[in-house]
Amino acid sequence: MNIIIIEDELKTAKSLENIILSLRPNVKIVGQYQSIEGSVKALSEQPQPDLIFMDIQLADGLCFEIFKQVKVNSPIVFCTAFDEYSLEAFKRNGVDYVLKPFSKTDIQDAFQKVDGLQNFFQQKVIPDLSNLLTKLSSPVGKESFLVFKNQKYTTVQTENIAFFYIRNDASTIMCFDKQEFALNQSLDQIMALVSSKQFFRVNRQYLVNFKAIKEIEHYFLRKLFVKLVIETPDKLLINKEKTPAFLSWMEDR
Repeated sequence: MNIIIIEDELKTAKSLENIILSLRPNVKIVGQYQSIEGSVKALSEQPQPDLIFMDIQLADGLCFEIFKQVKVNSPIVFCTAFDEYSLEAFKRNGVDYVLKPFSKTDIQDAFQKVDGLQNFFQQKVIPDLSNLLTKLSSPVGKESFLVFKNQKYTTVQTENIAFFYIRNDASTIMCFDKQEFALNQSLDQIMALVSSKQFFRVNRQYLVNFKAIKEIEHYFLRKLFVKLVIETPDKLLINKEKTPAFLSWMEDR
């Protein structure tokens, strides 16, 4: 099996290579690329590999630009620190979506998924992922959160939450009626519980409900300024690297 790695962090690429070779000593790493430009050139001019491990955010932009410039027939294991690109990834030959920091077990699981595609490498046929895409696009997620306030436990319906944010180093719920409740979970844990179709992590401090977004403005340095229907303690800014994913999320309705 011939494999290429597309990853702009050299240390991560080396770690991934070592894991791959420890799990599959007989495979060949036939190329490593750090940019969209280099990847397009390699995929255009050389035989395409049996499998690609691909980061999403590369040195010169999002990896999805590669698919606009060259037809990619190889199955892809996407490795990224962000989970909001999963739907787009599975539209692009994705057979697995591994979140960083990944482990040897994560890569082993990815290989098992590739192996499980019947006659995949012989037939060179991309599997039918329509059922998986349907599940990914469905608005599933935790429906309520148990909170404790004023010496009482109560539940807050997720649909009534405008945003989650970090306040005094703790996760906090802000409801549309401006009630606030503290939570024990981290923002990362909350993000894994709620629907990725309904909530978006705009930055390290805020996880925002689509229904809470009032308008979006262009800001300095190609950032976006997001205004909600209720006031936020901080200005909500989305950096230029995350802008394409956010706009795609906004449009996917």
